Amino acid sequence: MDGSYREKISIGSLVNIVQKKDQRSGELTEGIVKDFLTKVAFHHRGIKVRLESGEIGRVQEILD
Repeated sequence: MDGSYREKISIGSLVNIVQKKDQRSGELTEGIVKDFLTKVAFHHRGIKVRLESGEIGRVQEILD
């Protein structure tokens, strides 16, 4: 599922994000959403979140 819409993501969702350092390679990091860093309802590159592990990135896929 697409991670561009905030309404589709909730705290505790399992997601794949792309971190800033991995944007060129496209490497994804899996984790659970701790909080939202993007305030708008839509972002074309993905909603920015912080994972429970502390990593920050834009949601590329929603896994659950």
